[in-house]
Amino acid sequence: MIDIAPLSTSLNQAKVTQQTSLAVMKLAMETGKQTANEQVKMIEKSKDPNLGKVIDKSV
Repeated sequence: MIDIAPLSTSLNQAKVTQQTSLAVMKLAMETGKQTANEQVKMIEKSKDPNLGKVIDKSV
């Protein structure tokens, strides 16, 4: 005969672990998204419209 109480406890612990992992993953994804957006903004601000138009060459 199966004891229901330990089985229920075990299933609840697994559920909590899964929910915690999902919450951490969502947080990591959001942080990554924010970091990427900030990097894009920094790159856009640092663009020089004259960059790459003239090449200095010495022989």
